[in-house]
Amino acid sequence: MIRRPKPYEPALINQFLNELDRLRSISGTNRESVVREAFKDLLKNWAKQHDLVFIAEFDFETPAKERRQIDGALLHSLRVPLGYWEAKDEDDDLDKEIEKKKRRGYPQDNIIFEDSRTAVLIQNRQEVLRAPVDDTARLERLLELFFSYERPEIAQFRKAVEQFKADLPAVLGALREKIEEANKTNATFGAAEVKFLGHAKETINPAVTMADVHEMLIQHILTEEIFSKIFDDGEFHHQNNIAKELYALEEKFFTGTAKKQTLKQLEPYYAAIRTAATQIPSHAEKQTFLKVIYENFYKVYNQKAADRLGVIYTPNEIVRFMIESADWLCEKHFGKSLIDKGVEILDPAVGTGTFICELLEHFRGQRVKLAYKYKEELHANEVAILPYYVANLNIEATYAAITGQYAEFPNLCFVDTLDNVAGLETEANATTSYGDLFGALSEENVDRIKRQNKRKISVIIGNPPYNANQMNENDDNKNRTYPRIDERIKATYIKESTAQKTKLYDMYARFFRWASDRLNKDGIIAFVSNRSFVDARSFDGFRKCFSREFQFGYIIDLGGDIRTLSGKDGIFLNEDHTIFGLSAAVGIAISFLVKQHSQVEQACKIYYSHPCDIRATREAKFGFLSTHPIHQIEFESIRPDKRNNWINLTDNDFDSFLPVASKQKKASKPQGIEQAIFELFSLGVVTNRDEWVYADSASQVTAKVCFLLEKYASTLLKIGEDNQDLLQLDSSIKWTRLLKQQLLAKRVINFDRDCVTQAMYRPFIQRTLYFSKQLNEMQYVTPKIFGSRGNHRIPTIAITDPTAQKPFMVLAVDRLCDLHFVGAAAGTLCFPLSNQTSGTRLDNITDWALEQFRAQYESAQNPSPLAEGVPAPAGTDEGEDEGSDPSPGASRHPLPQALTKD
Repeated sequence: MIRRPKPYEPALINQFLNELDRLRSISGTNRESVVREAFKDLLKNWAKQHDLVFIAEFDFETPAKERRQIDGALLHSLRVPLGYWEAKDEDDDLDKEIEKKKRRGYPQDNIIFEDSRTAVLIQNRQEVLRAPVDDTARLERLLELFFSYERPEIAQFRKAVEQFKADLPAVLGALREKIEEANKTNATFGAAEVKFLGHAKETINPAVTMADVHEMLIQHILTEEIFSKIFDDGEFHHQNNIAKELYALEEKFFTGTAKKQTLKQLEPYYAAIRTAATQIPSHAEKQTFLKVIYENFYKVYNQKAADRLGVIYTPNEIVRFMIESADWLCEKHFGKSLIDKGVEILDPAVGTGTFICELLEHFRGQRVKLAYKYKEELHANEVAILPYYVANLNIEATYAAITGQYAEFPNLCFVDTLDNVAGLETEANATTSYGDLFGALSEENVDRIKRQNKRKISVIIGNPPYNANQMNENDDNKNRTYPRIDERIKATYIKESTAQKTKLYDMYARFFRWASDRLNKDGIIAFVSNRSFVDARSFDGFRKCFSREFQFGYIIDLGGDIRTLSGKDGIFLNEDHTIFGLSAAVGIAISFLVKQHSQVEQACKIYYSHPCDIRATREAKFGFLSTHPIHQIEFESIRPDKRNNWINLTDNDFDSFLPVASKQKKASKPQGIEQAIFELFSLGVVTNRDEWVYADSASQVTAKVCFLLEKYASTLLKIGEDNQDLLQLDSSIKWTRLLKQQLLAKRVINFDRDCVTQAMYRPFIQRTLYFSKQLNEMQYVTPKIFGSRGNHRIPTIAITDPTAQKPFMVLAVDRLCDLHFVGAAAGTLCFPLSNQTSGTRLDNITDWALEQFRAQYESAQNPSPLAEGVPAPAGTDEGEDEGSDPSPGASRHPLPQALTKD
């Protein structure tokens, strides 16, 4: 049965034929090297619809162990080939060329031979179909057969992955039970485990628990089979310094039949990996295969950890560009290449080892220097056991493939880089903390960390994690806090920021702070990261510190923030326009920050490039990076304005305008300055549980809140003195940090019908809200504007928070607003006509602003009604603080009754 073609397929064939005619006409030749580009594009475009990757000039190994190169291969995400393509000249005898390629060992399971006139499909060593390329129906059928081919190992792997998802929970349960049983019945294991934990507590962190040790042991058991089978020689897995400790612990209780029976359910998965791995022809492709296996395994094994750790591997095109650029910049600014002695290189978040492996490839051909660099001056850190194993295997196998000899990579540390702050301090003040969670798992690992911390790091290169804060407290998946680094961020990026709301504790911002402090006085930071630091208002302090701490900066902005840009100017973007797919659908930038102490007195020189159009796909961006070394990229010289903006600068006189509001004015004491129009302003209310406290009617919101409070009350009754029951909260309701805090404080929360009010939820959309300090995560100062029950009707200007990366909006409202009133993922700032800071409803316009307007408009003979003292009516806020006098610095002018009427 022939399936009905998709609408895009005939169009792709017509596009191919038009391009083929164009190439022939323009070039005046039928040479393969020219006209084959049309068929290549046809395959690439068709491949996108099948989630396949096209690789040109693909290396493979023949059955006779000879290295060959074929014009193209279509690969699954696992890097296993779906099929191949070989182009020939029109002047060649196509059949003779096919026979010649067969004799030379070319694959015959699924391959297209074509000469721009005829295409021949061979599957399972037999010719299946031959089609003139201008016979669109026949060519379409040939391509359908080619792309519908499925290798048995791929089908087996897909089936095994689904089985793996189903079986893994049971296997994990069995492993945990066996470890608990060994705890109670196996004295040898118990003693080794206690010793192991005690050592970790003493040298790493007193907070490390036995559960942490158990989880690491489980990861080791589950993955050793994977890593030892993908490459022919997996012996490193037994010799590695971390693995040796885990094998020793494992052998105390989990060997022989017990191990075999427990892992039996996962054997189809392991077998499918082994089978698929045999189809990977080159060492480089095996590395990529292993990274995909690792990423998929981790997301099935522990989705929360995968999200928290930012498990995304970096495309090789970006890695190569960054290494070549760092090498050129090192030569330009310091007169040395990366491979030269004295250039210490560190990847602080090594992941699967991509950057270190690519560095080794970059150094290929310089055998003596490479040996020294590998042993002494290449450093890497990893915090999770799975990527640590992958990185070890990749790095050591790559070095062996290049040099022909195996050597342990002695500078890979199992440590959380952001906890390893000893290297940031002077030798006299160095701390004894060498990292969090198993950083000192073995004495050898401790020595590695100490050795790294003594080195003067010249180049810090890599891809910091991309995750931000969790959106849902029910996920129980918060980022860790890093007190030392977060203190540094607060003292630098946040201190220098003028944004009203600044929170710069995302992981990539932390890594920039850590790297800036760790780098030697002459050195380079090369990071691929979220691009928001380029123009986000909240990063103005970051940009100011950047200009102060570095002498040169080169920023290549690759864009790709599809959530912000899609739909703008009628352009709709999708996953193909991102760098990392939907795993990190944010804009991406590559940054090279240069410290040069000889130039420390000069102003920082910032060079910025946005080389790709908003419509450019990921493939187009990779193509640009592959063909444009950094010294050939056209940069714009950036001169930051006094607000530390880098791009989108405008020539205006905004600074001469009156400030609408300022956080300095808002925070000023009674006798403080008041150079702003509005005395008080606030963000909209943050519920963090819209689905529970918003509804379309009072009865609906009452029912939902009562249900939530019933669940809360029943949970409150279960909480013991040790609060261990917090680990098993009822997930049928929405828990947040605030609600958990109240639970721990044993606070009873009762329903209050007076909290039911009306609020502006989105533009022109009013909803019923339960306005309660106990169930709204943040009310900010909205109660001082709209009353403690949120039911006062106050004329208010609502605008988009300037820190939001969203189009600006301004609306007039007369009641309480939600934080996202101006739109999802954007904050709302409210500027009311009046406030009740001190219990009396007073105008919210400052005396300073009134004087500014009077001075500007001298012709105004009569003062504004706002300046007239008209007593406010009693009971403006349901009796709270009635009759109290305004404090000396509070808003001074009571409002006319008409403006305070509900």
